[in-house]
Amino acid sequence: MSTSARPYGGVSAADRRAGRRGRLIEAGLRLLGRDGWAAATVRGVCAEAGLTERYFYESFAGRAELLQAIFDSVAAEAAATVLAAVEAAPHDEHAKSRAAIEAFVQMLTDDRGRATMLIESVSAPELRARRADAVTAFAALISDQGRAFYGPAAVSPKDAELTSLALIGALAELLIAWLDGRLDVSRERLVDHAVELFVASAPASSADQAGRKKRRRTSR
Repeated sequence: MSTSARPYGGVSAADRRAGRRGRLIEAGLRLLGRDGWAAATVRGVCAEAGLTERYFYESFAGRAELLQAIFDSVAAEAAATVLAAVEAAPHDEHAKSRAAIEAFVQMLTDDRGRATMLIESVSAPELRARRADAVTAFAALISDQGRAFYGPAAVSPKDAELTSLALIGALAELLIAWLDGRLDVSRERLVDHAVELFVASAPASSADQAGRKKRRRTSR
């Protein structure tokens, strides 16, 4: 058994490694918020975390992998925050929509690091696949919650999928435009508008139209 694998101070080697990894992710998020995207270099993150580059490379192959881990951490926290807010809200479509959107917006906008990650994920090549996965996951979350609220008979799976993807994309673009200063409205107005958009879009359906088109094609 190697020395590095032995418990030290009652903490296993695996736990120490996980702790260092967590410190690097937290340091990267702080740097993003304080100094911007370009500052989140391997050297900069190590200095912020108080760790040597040796410990950086035990967890990450390079900067891109660290940024992906930060994005994954923010996305997982956002999903858990939104789900908790929805579950705690009264059984009312406006109340649940507002709880989810307020929680999402607050989490991202109260920490500049998270806001920077959202903005940069649109164009950063190393985050393109992660962003696509996160959009799909959040759309599925919205779809599941919507069908649970309205009932599976009221909203078809395909309608829910289409609407949820459209809404999560719209909310992300609204937030990015607002964070960039391209939308001159208060955070309250932003949330209010997003809530009305979500509630108004919930019953949207193209199922009947798709069915009619299919029947016309098969009857020819």
